[in-house]
Amino acid sequence: MEQSSCDHGIVLEFKEDTAITEMMRLRVSSLKKSGQKRQDGERLLLPHEAVYRLDFPSQDQELAFSRWHFTLAGHGRVTVTGICQHWTPDLTHLMSRQLLEPIGTFWRNGGDPEDSQLKWLEADMQEFGERIAQLAGVRKVMYFLLAFKEQAEAANLHCSIHFTAGP
Repeated sequence: MEQSSCDHGIVLEFKEDTAITEMMRLRVSSLKKSGQKRQDGERLLLPHEAVYRLDFPSQDQELAFSRWHFTLAGHGRVTVTGICQHWTPDLTHLMSRQLLEPIGTFWRNGGDPEDSQLKWLEADMQEFGERIAQLAGVRKVMYFLLAFKEQAEAANLHCSIHFTAGP
């Protein structure tokens, strides 16, 4: 997890948690091999999804959401879904009720020039950022499901969130 401080506050980068992503993929594979079904309400990882995380530097400092920063090479759509519970994938399965609303979505359409600005639903992204800032006060880490659609790829993504720090 990379964190940097800038004149305007704190910047936290979303980093893929490859161990948890792999563990969730193994769960799907295990269910398929054994012919079992998922638990009622369980949320299985889809092939185009990965688990990312934000590590918060301190719970002593109040953070206020400032802005998102996304870069996506090429075209496609990325959705970011927060997980609201202290989820421990090694001990419990991810349940659908643990997913935060709203989700964040940003994209660049296929016909758009590759250097064009990414699009997003501003009100949803503002609310989502504010929810993350609230949870930062009680969490050391927060997990997210990122879904890559319409030719978007994890290797072409950089996503960070900017906060201003309070007392």
